[in-house]
Amino acid sequence: MRQPFFYKKKIQCYNSGMKIYNPILTGFHADPSILCARGEYVIANSTFEWYPGVELHRSKDLSSWEVIPSPLNENRLLNMAGNKCSCGIWAPCLSYADNKYWLIYTNTRSWDDGPWKDTPNFLTTAENLDGPWSDPVFMNASGFDPSMFHDDDGKHWFINMEWDYRETGARQFSGILIQEYDDKKKELVGPVRKNFRGTDIGLVEGTHIFKHNGWYYICSAEGGTEYEHAITCARSKNLFGPYEVHPSNPLISSYGHDELKIQRAGHGQLCMSVDGTKTYLVYLCGRPLDKMGFNAPEKRCVLGRETSISEVVWKDDWPYVVQPNGELKNHPSEYIEIEGEGEVAPGEGVRHIAEKYTFENEEFLKEFKNLREPLAGKYSLSERPGFLRLYGGMTPTGNFGQSILCRRQTDFCFEAETKLEFQPVNFQQFAGMTYRYDERLQYLCLVTNNEKLGRVLQIFIVLPGAFERRIETPLEDGPVWIRLNVNGASAVFSFSQDGKSFRNLRPILDASKLSDEYFTQGFTGAFVGMFCTDMIQYKNYADFEYFRYSKK
Repeated sequence: MRQPFFYKKKIQCYNSGMKIYNPILTGFHADPSILCARGEYVIANSTFEWYPGVELHRSKDLSSWEVIPSPLNENRLLNMAGNKCSCGIWAPCLSYADNKYWLIYTNTRSWDDGPWKDTPNFLTTAENLDGPWSDPVFMNASGFDPSMFHDDDGKHWFINMEWDYRETGARQFSGILIQEYDDKKKELVGPVRKNFRGTDIGLVEGTHIFKHNGWYYICSAEGGTEYEHAITCARSKNLFGPYEVHPSNPLISSYGHDELKIQRAGHGQLCMSVDGTKTYLVYLCGRPLDKMGFNAPEKRCVLGRETSISEVVWKDDWPYVVQPNGELKNHPSEYIEIEGEGEVAPGEGVRHIAEKYTFENEEFLKEFKNLREPLAGKYSLSERPGFLRLYGGMTPTGNFGQSILCRRQTDFCFEAETKLEFQPVNFQQFAGMTYRYDERLQYLCLVTNNEKLGRVLQIFIVLPGAFERRIETPLEDGPVWIRLNVNGASAVFSFSQDGKSFRNLRPILDASKLSDEYFTQGFTGAFVGMFCTDMIQYKNYADFEYFRYSKK
C-alpha cells in the first residue's frame, strides 16, 4: 500500500480577496470536467441513470455558477431505457476546438454483471452550449471514461481507459488508449496506442491530457472512487509517451488525511484561468456525515460525490496543489481565493432557479431530472395550468417507464414540501414524494387507496432485499401536503390537509443509508422529488401545485 505524501514547501502568499469554499457544486456532481472557453468556465458532470444526461454549470469568475440545460435531452442523443442503477452517463468530457464544443460521453449499459462491461462511447458537438447538438458519432466501446484532447497542430485525439476482462482486480484497468479522430470523416483513424499504464496506485481511469510549456500532462484517476481515490499526474514531451510520473505523486488525494472533512478526492481536470495567469484543478470528493458532525455510521456520503476546486502552481514544470496558506500539499484545499471580497460557502455560488418551484413553465426542469428516458407524454403543464400533472408510470423499483421528477439533495439539512391532488381508485395507484438513492434504496410517502379505508397515506421503505409498508393513515377529501425534514442522518415525513398543521409520520428514517457506502457500490447520491404510479393502465394522474426545497 502506498504511503500518504506531505509536501511542506511554502511559497509566497499568492492571493487575497474573496474566499470560495469547497465543494463548489454540492450534492451529486461526480467526475467533473472543466473547460475555459469564450471567456467563461464550464463544468460537466456525470448523471448516470438520471435524464437528461450530463449536468452543466457555467461561470465567469468561479464564484457564481449558473445551471445550463443538460445537452443530452433527446433519444437521438441518449437512450438509457432499461439501464440498471449506476449505469448510463459515466465521466463526460467537454472541450472546445474549431469554434465549437465537443462533448464525449459513455452510455454504460452494464458494469457489474460479470467480467465484461458494455461501455459505448459517443461524440456530439455544438456551436453553442444551448445546442443544437449534432447526431452522436459512435467512437468505440473498449473502455469507459472517454475524453478528447485537441493538440496545437489541429489534430484531435480520443482517449479512454481499456477494460481487460481476462484479468482480475486492479489489472482489469489495463491502461489508457489514444487514437486520432478525423472530424471530416467522423471516425477514429490510425493506430490505437496505449500511452499510459498507470502507477502502483492502480485502477487507472478518468484520464485527461493537458498541454503546458511544451509538455503533455496526463491526469488520471486512480485508487478507485472510494477513500483511496487520487489523481495521478505524469508528463512527456511526446503525446504517446513514455510518461514520467510526478515526483510527488499523487497530484491530489484525501488518502491518509483522516482529519479532512473532504474525502475521496480524485478524478479531475486541469484548466487555465480566463486571463491565462492561473491554473485550477477541479476534482470529485465526498463529505462523510460523521466528518460533518452528524451522528452517523462512518464513511457515508449521503450527498454523493461532489465537485471541489483547488489552485495549482507550477514548479520545475510540474503542477502542485497550493493551500490557502501558501504550502504545497497534495490534498484538497479548504478554499481558493479570487479577486473580490467576502466568502462563498460550499455550494452557495450556484444560482438556483427558486426555493419554491412552481409550474407555469418548464424553467424548473433545469434543476429536476427523471430516469433513463424522456418524460414526454408522462407529464403536462397545460392540462391544468399552474400545476404539474404526472401521469402514472411504472413501479418505483423498475428500470423502465417511471413517472418521476427529482432534484438533488444539496444540503445536509433541508426541508422539502409539495402539495398534491390525487384520486386513486385502487391500491395499485399511488403518488407522492420520494427520497431516494436508487431503485434498491428509497423512502416514499404516498397517497393510495385502501378497499376498506378509502384514500390513505402510507410510508414505503425500500431497502436491499427488504420492503416495508407502514401504517395506513385515512385521509379526508381534498389536497394533501407532504413534507420531508432531513437533519444529517435522520429524516421524517409529515403531512397536512390544510397546509398549516402538519403531523409527523413514523418511523424516523435513516438518511445515511442513501449513500454509495451503505450496501453495495454505486455512483450517485440522494434525490428528493415527486412521482406517480399506476400499475393498472398508466392513466391515472396526480396534480402537483408546487415543490419547495429549503436549506436549513
